[in-house]
Amino acid sequence: MDRFKMIASSYLILIQNGKILLSRRFNTGYEDGKYSLPAGHVEEGETLTQCVAREIFEEIGVTIEPKKFTLVHVMHRKEQDIRMDYFFTATIGEQTPVNREPRKCDDLRWFPLTKLPVNTIPYICHAISRYRNKISYSEFGW
Repeated sequence: MDRFKMIASSYLILIQNGKILLSRRFNTGYEDGKYSLPAGHVEEGETLTQCVAREIFEEIGVTIEPKKFTLVHVMHRKEQDIRMDYFFTATIGEQTPVNREPRKCDDLRWFPLTKLPVNTIPYICHAISRYRNKISYSEFGW
């Protein structure tokens, strides 16, 4: 008998000067036209922090060592499947994020942390709100 499996994803909540970095999904088949965080699915043999380090380099060209991330929120989420989402913060020093995946993202921009775009994916809004309120765990979509 196969065990139940969940999809795990790592996200970066990148804050500078009271603003958060968001990317607008494009041509992905999921929530296109809506803003999200730099993120991705954990691959086999990869830790959560290795995943977020790899994904942010692929997506925004920023290099951060896995040990430099701080876990700030965990979300148990139900959509069409069941997922575990891990949200991290880190500092990037003088690095400047750039859109390295224009085939998947058509906008990469800083927004006021307290005024997210109306077209931000709902569970992303939820996670950012919980982060702002220092709530380390939530459930969404149940």
